[in-house]
Amino acid sequence: MAVSFDLFGTLVSVDRTADPAAAVAAELRERGVAVPDDWAAAYGEVHVDAPEGAEVPLPAHVAAALRSRGVEVPANAARRAVVAAFDPDVETRPGAAEAIAAAAERGPVGLLSNCSVPELVARTTIRADFDRDAFDATVTSVACGWRKPHPEAFRTLANRLGVAPETLVHVGDDPEADGGVEAVGGRFVDVADVPLETLAARLRDGGESCP
Repeated sequence: MAVSFDLFGTLVSVDRTADPAAAVAAELRERGVAVPDDWAAAYGEVHVDAPEGAEVPLPAHVAAALRSRGVEVPANAARRAVVAAFDPDVETRPGAAEAIAAAAERGPVGLLSNCSVPELVARTTIRADFDRDAFDATVTSVACGWRKPHPEAFRTLANRLGVAPETLVHVGDDPEADGGVEAVGGRFVDVADVPLETLAARLRDGGESCP
């Protein structure tokens, strides 16, 4: 058995930017980019044609949105602006550290997160109150190219962990996204039904093949 965890809403809570378009615009201006007057509309439009379930990195979306309004972005400015706009304040959820540690006692442990912002998952785990080194593999949608519930996201994590996808027990807060593990034969544990503190106790009991 391998246990994997979702990050946002499961292991941590972060302050969500109330107006992402405005936050990105402010950081673009800081970097000398001329933000168009209808930026909110441009930000909300689809500019990158991607397959269903694929992740479009937010910097690529921002750069394409600017180009759609005739604004060329200086080298790497879109990425730097996006990373700065989503720099997180992190609150670790109760039981997160205990659940991760208990999972590590049972077998490989992974982290699988939908996230279109480069560096955000790394910054978040650094600031969280748990041992980020306990994860044997970390897979983000922005890095692997696929968002949960797409099966390829779970297969990628299983491959990195060196296990068969059907042995994954994935812990998350979103039945639609995290429940996608069932499509590859794994099991989904909803933290709404099994809080992290309870999950840790069940893993340490060791009487069941999975929580």
